[in-house]
Amino acid sequence: MTPESHSLTGTDDPRSGPPPGCPAHGLGPGGLRRLYGPDAENLDELYEELRDEHGPVAPALLHDDVPMWVVLGHAENLHMLRSPSQFCRDSRIWNPLLEGMVKPDHPLMPHIAWEPICSYAEGDEHLRLRGAVTGAMSTIDHRGIRRYINRSTQRLVNEFCEQGRADLVGQFAEHLPMAVMCEILGMPEEYNDRMVQATRDMLRGTETAIASHGYVMGALQRLTERRRAEPAADFASQLMSHPARLTDDEVTKHLWVVLMAAYEATANLIANVLRMVLTDPRFRAQLKGGQMTVPEAVEQSLWDEPPFSTVFAYYAKQDTELGGRRIRKGDGLLFGIAPGNVDPRVRPDLAANMQGNRSHLAFGGGPHECPGQDIARGIADVGVDALLMRLPDVRLDCDEEELSWRQSIASRHLVDLPVRFEPKPQQDVTMAPSLNQVPAPRPAWQVSTAPRPLPQPAPPPAAPQPAPAPEPPRKPGAWRRLVRWWKGY
Repeated sequence: MTPESHSLTGTDDPRSGPPPGCPAHGLGPGGLRRLYGPDAENLDELYEELRDEHGPVAPALLHDDVPMWVVLGHAENLHMLRSPSQFCRDSRIWNPLLEGMVKPDHPLMPHIAWEPICSYAEGDEHLRLRGAVTGAMSTIDHRGIRRYINRSTQRLVNEFCEQGRADLVGQFAEHLPMAVMCEILGMPEEYNDRMVQATRDMLRGTETAIASHGYVMGALQRLTERRRAEPAADFASQLMSHPARLTDDEVTKHLWVVLMAAYEATANLIANVLRMVLTDPRFRAQLKGGQMTVPEAVEQSLWDEPPFSTVFAYYAKQDTELGGRRIRKGDGLLFGIAPGNVDPRVRPDLAANMQGNRSHLAFGGGPHECPGQDIARGIADVGVDALLMRLPDVRLDCDEEELSWRQSIASRHLVDLPVRFEPKPQQDVTMAPSLNQVPAPRPAWQVSTAPRPLPQPAPPPAAPQPAPAPEPPRKPGAWRRLVRWWKGY
């Protein structure tokens, strides 16, 4: 984004400001709106104001008033994602970075700094690195993982089911994805409260984020070293054995990418689906009445409350046009997932049910489309379904207006989700989740102190009767067998 105008009308100059004295001068250089600070506390409203003022592609300012295009339109976002000849994810060509406008301590530097990973690579190198990741993911036993999700859900619910109340963010949504991802990667022993807290600390960017990053990377480096010496049937081993021949450093970095992306996306997704079920009577009634399944509720949430609001960023490889705007080579563009999902050209009625429609932007598209989206869906589908089976009477333990979010330009994370329910007994984690407690097994024999009855004379032997033919055991119907297989029971 540059000061020069590239359109016939001159309206594409992001720094061309209103005349002196206009109230817009209080916004930012050139009268542009800032995506940070007190005026950006509600980014959803800000995006709609930008859409009204500029259309599907709008100029705005990042921290330190660094210029950036925000892509708000659904079609425009898809065009950007699917046009690798025009747009890439290599920040090394970004004009503000080359011009020294982006300082080393910029708040978004973790998103800006280029890394030799598949998320930023292009061309043959992208094909090599992404091929290794998708190849490793193709070996995941999804049925086995569904069983593991069920058992992990059982363990987590067992920790609070007898108390009659819980925080479904801190005690469930933030833990289940980490437990499952540690199992998938090949380090189930690393899953614990500290791993969850370190990851959350790192994503929040607190004062101890660097130490937390070191803790998580240490676990991944140990996994890499262990699997290089002792391969096993897990994601890390498959990543190493792929023909792309990744180095240990590349393996560790891609384990980090997969863990972070899958964890944050799935934790937000589970929290958002549960909030929707608990606060919107329509969805609760449709789930109970069978008009909607949990996977369909998950897809609705991906439209209304995507796990990531935006992705930073794409960069123009050449002078081009997008949404009627002239984009110059080296300009940066923010992939607008949340604003693109509510584009009025695609969703004129936001209250309409999007059941069966998967064209949302939650998992991106094009060469960098999220390769682990089926894992995220599976954890959310099975986890939420199992939780509601265990706690069918769960209800919100506060007014909906009291719920709060921790919001950044990248995501909107529900802080907590307090709930109440009737206390329930713990259940065997190896059994399918249900409302009732699993009965204890009968003892093989019993000692009785009751008096033994006196012997009675034996009756005369009766004439032998032909034994009736045994009834063949009834097999469960095809539909029941399919459902049990799908849920991993």
